[in-house]
This record gives sequence, structure tokens and C-alpha cells, in this order.
Amino acid sequence: MRLRPLRRAAVADDPDGTISGPARVDPRTKALTKRLKAGDVAVIDHLDMDRVSAEALVACAPAAVLNAARSTSGRYPNVGPQILLDAGIPLVDGLGQDVMALKEGARLTVHDGEVRSGTTVVATGVLQDAATIEADQAKAREGLSDQLEAFAQNTMDYMLKERDLLLDGIGVPRVETKIEGRAVLIVVRGYHYKEDLAMLRSFIRESRPVLIGVDGGADAIIEAGWKPDLIVGDMDSVSDSALTSGAEVVVHAYRDGRAPGAARVAELGATHVVFPATGTSEDVAMLLADDMGAKLIVAVGTHATLVEFLDKGRSGMASTFLTRLRVGSKLVDAKGVSRLYRSTISTWQLVVLILAGLAALAVALAVTPAGQAALELLLARWDDISTTIRRFFGG
Repeated sequence: MRLRPLRRAAVADDPDGTISGPARVDPRTKALTKRLKAGDVAVIDHLDMDRVSAEALVACAPAAVLNAARSTSGRYPNVGPQILLDAGIPLVDGLGQDVMALKEGARLTVHDGEVRSGTTVVATGVLQDAATIEADQAKAREGLSDQLEAFAQNTMDYMLKERDLLLDGIGVPRVETKIEGRAVLIVVRGYHYKEDLAMLRSFIRESRPVLIGVDGGADAIIEAGWKPDLIVGDMDSVSDSALTSGAEVVVHAYRDGRAPGAARVAELGATHVVFPATGTSEDVAMLLADDMGAKLIVAVGTHATLVEFLDKGRSGMASTFLTRLRVGSKLVDAKGVSRLYRSTISTWQLVVLILAGLAALAVALAVTPAGQAALELLLARWDDISTTIRRFFGG
């Protein structure tokens, strides 16, 4: 994985690189970004920062990101730290758990790797730069073979535990939403999901697929202007408004039947069923759609590569590999479609094209009697308007 050139951070308050701002503290990056604002100092506890989390932080434009954990542990070459540095957001790593005890809103001062609250030094870590990131990535690439072995072992374990579910669909709950014979669009709030959803507007308008949001993917569907038919997940990142939008809810539970998200759904009065399974919520959505007779499954924002599986940070991501094999004949991965079809026509080219069209139209009008009469009428009208304007300002 080749690292892009690093841009210098442009958010320092002082010429010597000192940064200050109010602390926003949360061990879960996904939860923190919901309230993080420009100029805040994000305090997180995120081992191996993934692409989605880093991009969510960049969108909030914090003054700095302070990580109690190591943003790259060496397990695999994750790209989160580089994304922050490329965006000019300072990242201080390995600050330890003391930094998580900071009070929400406390005024912090960050200089190099030192974090102060008032005059007290709270913690000291490593200020990431191009050299430290490259060193971490080099170690991570060396450890990738171990992750491959672990991934293969997890895949075998999952296949043994869930073979009845994978092969025969045993355990898949019944839902009221009609899926048989229809196309299904599964939305996960993953890489480039917004752009890909925008590119699929014509498909959604013409095919009218069943819209399934995986946790926060339900909010992504609503933000794009549609209404989800089904919401699948453990309910840790979907909003209350999405859960009460009228969509049918499938709560992903642990294999032993424990479903922490079910209590929240019940409190909101949303109709729901429980689906115990070992894998991830996106696996559950795919298996449900396949078992209920979907003729086509289109996936947006889902995980498809080894690094993406490792980015997810769960050993259970091996289940996604097998799930994709299970529904492979129906599955179309729409991730990246926006980059495939992105327009390369620049603004000035469009302006030149419009001007050329207008010139061609003027020439066509000038060589016909009807066109000449129309042009004379337009010129006379323009002369009247310009005379009126001159009289108005002259008077």
C-alpha cells in the first residue's frame, strides 16, 4: 500500500504548532462524530483507525485528534492515520487511558505530543508525521501474513458453526416485507456510500428495489430521499427517527440469542424480529434477502477486500467472505460505481460547448427568412429595453 505525500497541518493556533480547543471525549469514534464540530479536539480510543472512521473525523474538521490507543498497531496496514494527516489534522497517538478521563468541553492545549488541561500535563504521546506513519505501515505489512492465517482459521470456524444457516437457511426469520422475485438494495454506511447511492438513483427509480439499511445505512437511505423497507443490525448506530419511520426491523442478535438492541427497538414501539447469527449485520441482511427469494442483491458500502475486513476490526468478518460465496450468483457489488462513472468534463469545457451551440443556433436562424425575422424582432425588443433603461437612469 503506497502512502500519499503528507501535507502540513494547517489548523495550528500558534506559529509554534500549539493547538487548543474544547475536548469532545468518546471511546467510540462513530458516536463521537455525531457531536464533533469544527475546532474541537477529538479524544478517542481507537485501535487501528480505519478509513470510514478517519473520513468521518475529517468531515467534522476537528483541530486535532487525540488517540488513547495506537492508530496503527501493526496487525495490518490501515489507512486511517494517513487520511487524517493528508487532511492537515494533527494526530497524537498512544496517549493511554488517562486521556479518556478528561471532562467533556475541557479546554485542551496540544503541543507536539503533549496534552495539557490548563497548566496540568494530562498525557504524552506520539505526534504522527510522514516518517512515523511510514514506519508503522512497514511493520504492519510484515505482520499481514499472520492476519491471513487468522482470517483463514476464522473462516473455517464460522463455516463449522453456521453451516446449517449458510447451506439451508435454517434460523432465518420470516419478515412481512415482500422480497420474493424482487431486486434488493442493501446499504451499509461504508466507503463512498453517498456517491454510490447517488449514482444508483435511476436504478432505484426504475426497478423499485426493496431498500434494506444496515444499522446507520437506514439513515443514509433517508438522507438520500427514500424510505427503508427493512432495517437490519444490532441497532448501535441507527437513529430513532429511522427506527420509527415505519420500516420493518430485524435485530441482529448473538448466537446464544442475546439481543441488546431489541430493548431499544421495543421502547420505540417498532415492529421487529430477532435474527441470531455469528457474522456481521451486513451478512445477516444478505442471507435474509437471499433466503426470502430476492432475484438480485445490490450492495452499497459493504466490505469486500481483506483490508476492509480487517478494518472492520472483527474476527467475524470471515463470515462475510463465506456469505458472499453463498449469495454470489445474485450479488452485485455497487461499491465504487461513482468513481467508475464520474464525469471528467470540466466547467470551462461545458461553457465552450454551450457557447458553440448558441453560435450554431444563431447562424441557423440568420440564413432562413423566418430566422431573420425573429432576429430583427429580438433586436428591436432589445433596443426598446436598452432605451428604457437609459431613460430611467438619465431621468
